[in-house]
Amino acid sequence: MARLTEEEELKRQAVMLERERQLWSSGYKYIAGVDEAGRGPLAGPVYAAAVILPEDIRLDGINDSKKLSPKKREELFEEIKASAAAYAVWSVDERVIDEVNILNATYMAMNGAVSAISVRPGYVLIDGNSIRGMEIPHETMVKGDAKSMSIAAASIMAKVSRDRYIIEMAEKYPEYGFERHKGYGTKEHTEAILKYGPCPIHRKTFLKKLLGEI
Repeated sequence: MARLTEEEELKRQAVMLERERQLWSSGYKYIAGVDEAGRGPLAGPVYAAAVILPEDIRLDGINDSKKLSPKKREELFEEIKASAAAYAVWSVDERVIDEVNILNATYMAMNGAVSAISVRPGYVLIDGNSIRGMEIPHETMVKGDAKSMSIAAASIMAKVSRDRYIIEMAEKYPEYGFERHKGYGTKEHTEAILKYGPCPIHRKTFLKKLLGEI
């Protein structure tokens, strides 16, 4: 992708802050963006982050975390931590995912992140098309991580936090290659599961098709 000029980057960021600016103008001082990471993998927790950005925020190159290189995500992770008005990251582990299913676990992670944030938001922008249990005024945005800077920031915080955890687990369970696939169902990963069986961080309900009842 061609590098944007300074003017183009500022215009792009202005577009990504359009919904936030509407809400700020309506009197909402603190607006939290919320996103998750890790709904699809066969192993590990699902993570969610809530991020409140200041009105004068500038984060060059920010985008949906899936469209960024790992290096750029790490850089933006540190920038967001340093410049956000407040943020929180919450995870729900594989045992709970197996108990309540991944959708409900994702709702739990999102609500947990919002509850944990040090500044209570007046309004919440949530990536996706549904949420349950959110008591603060809110709206969902399909592909919100590409439309809202607050959601994009939360996407990066959740993704980097989860990736760091999975890389730690790769040292504990080296036979699965978690550092390469982050727990997703790649050929390498599924072959390792068939060879070694599941480890403690695998989601057992996600392995039924692969292994049968376990």
